[in-house]
Amino acid sequence: MEAKEKVGRYEFVAEPFHVDFTGRLTMGVLGNHLLNCAGFHAADRGFGIAVLNENHYTWVLSRLAVEMDEMPKAYEKFSIETWVENVYRLFTDRNFAILNAEGNPIGYARSVWAMISMETRKPADLFLLHGNEITGYVCTDKPCPIEKAGRVKVNQTQPVAEYHTRYSDIDLNGHVNSIKYIEHILDLFPLEMFREKTLHRFEVAYAAESHYGDTLEFYREQKSENEYDIEVRKNGTETAIRSKVIFF
Repeated sequence: MEAKEKVGRYEFVAEPFHVDFTGRLTMGVLGNHLLNCAGFHAADRGFGIAVLNENHYTWVLSRLAVEMDEMPKAYEKFSIETWVENVYRLFTDRNFAILNAEGNPIGYARSVWAMISMETRKPADLFLLHGNEITGYVCTDKPCPIEKAGRVKVNQTQPVAEYHTRYSDIDLNGHVNSIKYIEHILDLFPLEMFREKTLHRFEVAYAAESHYGDTLEFYREQKSENEYDIEVRKNGTETAIRSKVIFF
């Protein structure tokens, strides 16, 4: 199989209702675009959610790391390339390149996905998917020059914010949408931070699902001038996600 068949490329425009007060695309919207591209790419190659759902399986996002040198401005065209870097028995690595209108990279992303049973919520064996056909789409010769998501440890004992999940947080699977966490985490920072600095890197690792009515507590620890670690706990006990935010 040719490399070009392994890489999907999808075109976008930074719509004015998708940018923030600086006129740049928001990380939440970019995150949704990345997840959509993953869905398009998988569906085009026979292992999308619709096919999985027929057999009571679905994809879940486990980790995401996005690193941007600049965000597209309002009305600017940009594109996203995506490809599968590795397939393991219980999860797969998927990468992305974000390209400006001229086709030059302005950012990259790395993600880890698991296929789970919709009935048991436990991971399923990816090598059994269509007779191991998914491994034929692994692309090892396209670089993704950013680091994988690292380990996050927050020692703070007092939350900086508390949030009760609402209707608009809940997705098709009945739990809090993965991108909603990104938006809630960025809301922890004052507007001046985004006026004076640029969001350079965002990491998130999902540990447990949250549902409608859960109480989320946000713990934040500053690691350096521009780097913050965040842990989100649900209902006072269980860790839901861990995140790292880096500005420049």
